[in-house]
Amino acid sequence: MDRFAVSSGLMTATLSKSISDLRQKMGTTSTEATTGRYQDLTLHMSGRIGKAMLGQKALTDLTTERDVLNLRASRLNLLQTSLTNLQDSSTGIAASMLDAIGTDHEVGVKTSARDAKAALDTIFSSLNVRYGERFLFSGDATASQPFPDPSVLMNDIEQMAQTSTDTADFQTQLDTYFESPTGGWFQNVFKGSPTASDPESISADHGAIKSLITNLAVLAASGPNGSLAKLDGYKDFVQTTSLKLTSSETGITDLRADLGVFEEQISTNLKNLETEETLLTEAFNQMTARDEYEAATELESLQTMLEASYLITARLSKLSLTNYLG
Repeated sequence: MDRFAVSSGLMTATLSKSISDLRQKMGTTSTEATTGRYQDLTLHMSGRIGKAMLGQKALTDLTTERDVLNLRASRLNLLQTSLTNLQDSSTGIAASMLDAIGTDHEVGVKTSARDAKAALDTIFSSLNVRYGERFLFSGDATASQPFPDPSVLMNDIEQMAQTSTDTADFQTQLDTYFESPTGGWFQNVFKGSPTASDPESISADHGAIKSLITNLAVLAASGPNGSLAKLDGYKDFVQTTSLKLTSSETGITDLRADLGVFEEQISTNLKNLETEETLLTEAFNQMTARDEYEAATELESLQTMLEASYLITARLSKLSLTNYLG
């Protein structure tokens, strides 16, 4: 009886080990049947594992590069959307102001001035756009919101009109305000950096943007009841400013075209990466792919073997108990 017990115990221990191995093998095979790839590449590929790992690293690097390109594309898209808002906001104001001031249509001038002020509100909001924590029109000062409320600018423009002797003096003050480092533009309004080290970024101090804002601000202050309307040369000055606004809009178009070059480059690079990924994936799959049908068949066979092992273990257990009782 002792000899039988020892033999039975050895058989049970052996079966337990086999069951453990079968369960582990089933887990591996189940994963391979699902993923279509060998789980233990080192075992499967033996001496070729280095080549496989290089292929896998190339695919990982490619994914990282694509993520960076998509990030750049998203930022450029936001920049383009904002610049489109700038153009749409100012469209038609120059023409309507030229028509109104040329015909001395006071209501038309007042309406155009109101439209210019509304456009400034939209433009300042659009230029305060950010991607994550990065303000896109702040130049290198990406953590700083570029603009306060546009009323700050309009108050300064009105103050200059009140203190000017004529439109020529007003223009001189205007130039100093926007161009001098100690002028109101840098001291009171624009809080970003005039420098944009990243060629795909834009500072709102860019000439085209600043010109658009300058001309809209002047037209917004050109209502018939404002201080600017009392200055000598007012009518000619408003007409000249309206023409400048048209040129500013062209400058925004050119700026958008410059960004479009970067967008096209990114689009081309993404297409090239897609082709490269297809080729690398195909090569990697040839080395590491696990036939899913074969894996499923093996899994079914392992399941049958596991069930049989459980059955034998149960019978041995009952037999051992019977012999012990006998």
